[in-house]
Amino acid sequence: MNPITKKYYTYVIKSKEGLHYTGMTENLENRLKQHNNRALSFWTKRGTNWRLIYFEEFDNKTDALIKEKWLKSGVGREFLKKNVVDY
Repeated sequence: MNPITKKYYTYVIKSKEGLHYTGMTENLENRLKQHNNRALSFWTKRGTNWRLIYFEEFDNKTDALIKEKWLKSGVGREFLKKNVVDY
């Protein structure tokens, strides 16, 4: 029996209105559904039709949180502008 290893994801989503949100989760598919349900997500209720434009997978929560913080920094946003087509 193999132990189940948790994965953590740092992600960026974009709304129809052009808003961006950067976050971290253990379940990317479920979290995107929550962002698109205005009752389940505070910040992203400002936008509609959120879609995933970037994500990275990590083996531990600490690395995912570090990457999330970096993506929210000026250097991280510049990285996204240069490397993510629809940012």
